Amino acid sequence: MSRKRKELPVVEGLEITKIAAEGKSLARWNDMVVFIPYGAPGDVADVKIDRKKHSFAEGHIVNLVKPSEIRIQPFCEHFGVCGGCKFQHIPYEYQLKYKQQQVVDALERIAKVDLPQVNPILGSQCTTAYRNKLEFTFSDKEWLTTEQLHSGEQFPDRNAVGFHIPNGYNKVLDIKKCWLMEDINNQLRLFVKQYALSKGYSFFDMRNNTGLMRMMMIRVASTGQLMLVVVFGEHDDRAIADVMNAVHERFPSITSLMHVVNTKRNDSLGDQTFVLDYGKEYIEEEMEGLKFRVGPKSFYQTNSRQAYELYKVARRMARLTGDELVYDLYTGTGTIANFVSRQARKVIGIEYVPEAIADAKLNSEVNGIDNTYFVAGDMKDVLTFDFIAQHGVPDVMIIDPPRAGMHQDVVNVILNAEPKRMVYVSCNPATQARDLQLLDAKYKVVEIQPVDMFPHTQHVENVVALERRF
Repeated sequence: MSRKRKELPVVEGLEITKIAAEGKSLARWNDMVVFIPYGAPGDVADVKIDRKKHSFAEGHIVNLVKPSEIRIQPFCEHFGVCGGCKFQHIPYEYQLKYKQQQVVDALERIAKVDLPQVNPILGSQCTTAYRNKLEFTFSDKEWLTTEQLHSGEQFPDRNAVGFHIPNGYNKVLDIKKCWLMEDINNQLRLFVKQYALSKGYSFFDMRNNTGLMRMMMIRVASTGQLMLVVVFGEHDDRAIADVMNAVHERFPSITSLMHVVNTKRNDSLGDQTFVLDYGKEYIEEEMEGLKFRVGPKSFYQTNSRQAYELYKVARRMARLTGDELVYDLYTGTGTIANFVSRQARKVIGIEYVPEAIADAKLNSEVNGIDNTYFVAGDMKDVLTFDFIAQHGVPDVMIIDPPRAGMHQDVVNVILNAEPKRMVYVSCNPATQARDLQLLDAKYKVVEIQPVDMFPHTQHVENVVALERRF
């Protein structure tokens, strides 16, 4: 006989006091921390406890008794369901304060090393329409909100194009308007959706892995160039050509119009073949006169304008004079490497993804840069003592690892190489703090600069300058 789960309570009049990790807010109940999504410091709310552990609980607001004085009206109709912009109900200046504190807390709590005062966070000039890349999913079973389910209304047409809701790989919320990119994203998405519906083309069934219309990816560059990739779930040459021709006729100014046929069980496109229908196979970003080619598989910082501010911080912290050998670890498509190359003697970039390294080399070639050298491979396998002996001991290292931070072997090689200075760029202050503790054996932190790349989200970038102690 199964054990009946104990019903958890609704806690009345709970005061939310601060913002916590992962975009949640925090309150205290019976000496227990409660994590609550979409709360604002100063809210007084009735909170339904959904999950209870020994040291913390999770819940959601069922009734806002007294709104916080800082709470504002979200501008997006999908707020609270989509899950993409968790802080729209909090003014941007307060978001920046919370992100600044997030960096401070992570470094002080985890790194436990001597730290200078953290510089004021650099906010994003644009707080909407700042993304240069969006991906939308087609589904034949639109995710219905609680309000829709309780409305009594019938929903015979469940075809949707939008985002996966949090923790739901097969649950797609139909998006009417997304504010994260310029309005062209809405025009393209709605046109393709309506055209496919008008022709009776099937939307993707994720459980059965069937259906023609599967995904679409939009990239827009700061130069105004535009890329659209439509992903189909079935091989139907006539229908594919029909859709792509219709898009071209309606949006003839698209710089790069491509399609993919993906019949796999997963949505990853790294191993897929991209077919060019119209235009070029890439779009171009520009930064200080440098041009960066961005293809459908390329990694490029998602906020182009703020990426420029981030790279300027990294370059300034590197304090290059023109004589330095620079190692750019986790170089991606070589954006930072090429960006700092004019101020360095030579830049060596290392990256795991071979396609990214091909882009990095191409970007150097396009810009007439001849003092860069790029290598593809797993960082811990490439960056070895033999590699440094062959290519030279770096004067400066710029490190921009994935969210998981650096492998211990990589840290060991860095400590052995003993570059004079390092610049550590991170999208995860917690793992950055862990690595700073490891580097503390030979390096001291001399400057800390948070940068907000993603307004209305919990994410924050942080740049740290380190100097060798002796």
